[in-house]
Amino acid sequence: MSEADYFVVDGLCVSLGGKLRVKDVSFGLPRGCLTALVGPSGAGKTTLLRALAGLIPSEGRITAGGEEVSKIPVRQRARRLSYVPQGEAVHWPLPVRDVVALGRYPHGAPDPQRLGVTDADAVARALHEVDLMPLQDRRVTELSGGERRRVAIARALATEAPILLADEPIASLDPYFQLAVMALLQRQARAGALVLVITHDIGLAARFADCILMLSEGRLVACGPPSAVLAPPRLADVFSIDAYRSSHDAQPVLVPWAMR
Repeated sequence: MSEADYFVVDGLCVSLGGKLRVKDVSFGLPRGCLTALVGPSGAGKTTLLRALAGLIPSEGRITAGGEEVSKIPVRQRARRLSYVPQGEAVHWPLPVRDVVALGRYPHGAPDPQRLGVTDADAVARALHEVDLMPLQDRRVTELSGGERRRVAIARALATEAPILLADEPIASLDPYFQLAVMALLQRQARAGALVLVITHDIGLAARFADCILMLSEGRLVACGPPSAVLAPPRLADVFSIDAYRSSHDAQPVLVPWAMR
């Protein structure tokens, strides 16, 4: 695999409010990989993801496809990298379809009401992927929290970026859509995207992710396959828990079971 297929982070440090929140983090991820970023609350996961998306200042080097992300022009960067924020507030009573169509803005489609064929097809595919076609004409402000979460995911998918960063994309979703969204993200990776998601559900991370990044107190303490990173000693050390382990339909089952 060539450098052009990798997302590489080298010596990343982020300070917020005068405190170092992300401390010398380095890793490389290939396209075609679904990676879960896990760690306790306050470990620096969201700060790290926002830095990777170029939303906050950082030190160190971030490259996508061999190019430094900070040097890629903003609109071109938005076509290369899409971002689903955590708990995004919704203020404007726009139809779901128009909100999802905002994902086409980096491709030169500033008006959701006047989309070309290519842009309209991308929006329709994104709506279909998250089962929002029946709600496409509803105002987004009238939706439940879980439905709005799916709108945010669909907007990112509509961009058709080769890199997708998502901060807790399954938060506020019911079990059906938690499974559906994780399966969707896995399909995106299998189709060639590089997908990095924050999740507190280590069970779904163990089942769906190809790779796990584990963060603790701002430092990357492990990076590798779920079976290695989510091993009992590390769960005990980082999360202070014991977990129940089994398998079902040849898939791993990992359930947080007891506090230590």
